Amino acid sequence: MTVPASDRLLRFTRRAYHAVRSILRQMSWSLRRGLAPAERRYSYQQPAIRHRFRPGESVLDIGSGGDPFPHATVLADRYLEPSRHRAAEFVSEHKPVVICDISAMPFREKTFDYVVCSHVLEHVDQPMAACRELQRVGRAGFIETPVLMKDALFSWAKGMHAWHVVGIGDRLVFFQYDTRTAEGVRSTLWHDMIFSPVYHPLQRVFNDNQDLFNVLFEWSGSFRVTVFRAGGDSESDA
Repeated sequence: MTVPASDRLLRFTRRAYHAVRSILRQMSWSLRRGLAPAERRYSYQQPAIRHRFRPGESVLDIGSGGDPFPHATVLADRYLEPSRHRAAEFVSEHKPVVICDISAMPFREKTFDYVVCSHVLEHVDQPMAACRELQRVGRAGFIETPVLMKDALFSWAKGMHAWHVVGIGDRLVFFQYDTRTAEGVRSTLWHDMIFSPVYHPLQRVFNDNQDLFNVLFEWSGSFRVTVFRAGGDSESDA
């Protein structure tokens, strides 16, 4: 069946219109400044934190690095100098600083009203021990880790992260990376686009959905932990 010339022209016109529209849209992006990811994690953490901080409360930020929690009264970190796990310079904001390991913190039981632990647990060798220490020294707290999707898209895990984490109710579930999963998508395309000085609409998608790219886990009193190792072994505290 022969398609009328008028229909062929209409189809061609529609395709040309959408092609030109796409080109013009991409040209307009190149004229806009890129949307940098949030410099302070608290900007997206705040909606997930139900705790109301009161004057006089003691708040520990363990692994504070270059972005200390704004309500912290004490900062703690394993290293003050940049390392392969942290490129940013350490920032103290003139607050007390304690050098320690998260798995053996030099504080008495329930020293702190609130303990913040952001982007630390994905690095540790023994997540069960680290989580027990958080609960030992604090009455409540907040934990943030990247999810598997984020690590995979940025190809960040290899040589950096030992675990990807899921929060389910009052439980954190740790999954040890195997070699292939740690490699992620094996491309810098996502990283280059998100951190580009030139605008791309996916930059806004990333910035506006940090609750999907990170586990944002608040706990009070205690929380439960399950650990799955790459070899098939597992452990759970309850």
